[in-house]
Amino acid sequence: MTENLVQDLSSRPQSQLVWGWRKAHRPKYHKALTSGQHRSKGRNNRGVITSRHRGGGHKRLYRCVDFQRDRLGVPARITGIEYDPNRSARIALVSYADGTKGYILHAKGLEPGDAVVSGPDAPILPGNTLPLSKIPLGTSLHNIEFQAGRGGQIARAAGSVVQLIAKEGTFATLRMPSGEVRLVSQRCKATIGQVAQPSNPFDSTHQRKAGWTRWLGKRPRVRGAAMNAVDHPHGGGEGKAPIGRKSPMTPWGLPALGRRTRRRHRYSDALIIRRRKSS
Repeated sequence: MTENLVQDLSSRPQSQLVWGWRKAHRPKYHKALTSGQHRSKGRNNRGVITSRHRGGGHKRLYRCVDFQRDRLGVPARITGIEYDPNRSARIALVSYADGTKGYILHAKGLEPGDAVVSGPDAPILPGNTLPLSKIPLGTSLHNIEFQAGRGGQIARAAGSVVQLIAKEGTFATLRMPSGEVRLVSQRCKATIGQVAQPSNPFDSTHQRKAGWTRWLGKRPRVRGAAMNAVDHPHGGGEGKAPIGRKSPMTPWGLPALGRRTRRRHRYSDALIIRRRKSS
């Protein structure tokens, strides 16, 4: 069905395609759970660019997603699945039994009308949140805490899933989406299931024109070989000259491929059993 939709829409004019789809799929949101946000555009607190090629893009409202899931024992019901421009996953609007509302990540298999709950006695069903000590081995998880009470930080992107593979002492062993195997305290909470993957063929990965990338807040990238020698290690030379190095380099003269970027001697090194890349 999706392939037929793509073929049908690919034959339409560009303007009719983009704006027609936006009009039919205008995002709806719960206004009380949104707020304005200041985007850094790749600058630090001094205004210096620390991450290049970021800036511009469409204005976004921030959706206040509940990553902590600390309303223990209060049942909630899914009332809708909504689009969030700040993440690749969809979010679910939930209505709690006490009348309040909130946003959570949309777990695979959840539909409007389904019930979710957070707490140590919650059933092992998609969307429910429990401490790792109460979750059986082999369960698929997402939105996992690094530190108890801090809120979920692991596996929040669309399609992400972590597997609980062992428990020993006060730690649980998790297999990350990257393949890394690490220890996390069993007091940390995790949500059952996998983050749902949107099936919309016109998500941000389906670029229709150059301006589509600019809408996402990404600025142009200039090849180092097209620069002068003073601006980049690949620059200079007559015409289309080779880079003149054994391997590609960053603008600051460091290896662009294969160099480890993780800081050494971190406290969490002892918690990593197997790296995502074996040397």
